[in-house]
Amino acid sequence: MNVSVLEQYQKLSSTNSNIFYDSKPKYNKTQPASQLNLMQAVIESFVDGIFVITAKGELIHANERAGNICEKLSKNIYKGEIPLEIRRICDSLIESRQMFPQQKILLESEIKTKSLLTIRVRVRWLQANSGNDDYIIVTLEDREQTNQSIAISEAKKYGLTERETDVWLLRRANYSYQEIAEKLYITINTVKKHLKNIYAKQQEAFID
Repeated sequence: MNVSVLEQYQKLSSTNSNIFYDSKPKYNKTQPASQLNLMQAVIESFVDGIFVITAKGELIHANERAGNICEKLSKNIYKGEIPLEIRRICDSLIESRQMFPQQKILLESEIKTKSLLTIRVRVRWLQANSGNDDYIIVTLEDREQTNQSIAISEAKKYGLTERETDVWLLRRANYSYQEIAEKLYITINTVKKHLKNIYAKQQEAFID
């Protein structure tokens, strides 16, 4: 989330703590409905999961992506069930503010799901206009999906074939040669051949 979006989010959050979470938000007269709808659309458009909670652990808003990621942690965030692993990181942020009240602290951690997926969690204070740090913004990144997105982008950039793309997606996800061969029902030598071609295309792209 860039600074300008954060500033807008701070402005709207300080107006009404429930405007993003209620199914039928009660818009404040000082904030046009169109602006609130725009901010909700911006938050929903993020690839990463985004949700905001109070310092007391009360959920204010969660975008759809955050809900999907939290389901992988066996929690339904739309029922206010913030995963324990994430709540602990938020608690650490609260404790750090008590120890270092003048510093703007960002905490980052990684969580492994039962299916061995890696979720990168970032938490920081979202300062309201009143000057009080009343809210915590949490960013959730599904590392597997991020790697897949990068691999697909690279496949297009380097002009990889469909089969090379299949191999590269798995290699980007840290699969071994043996695992790639088993997944795609090919030999290890074929995997090596595809990767050799991929690296050659990467080198050609760098030279150009």
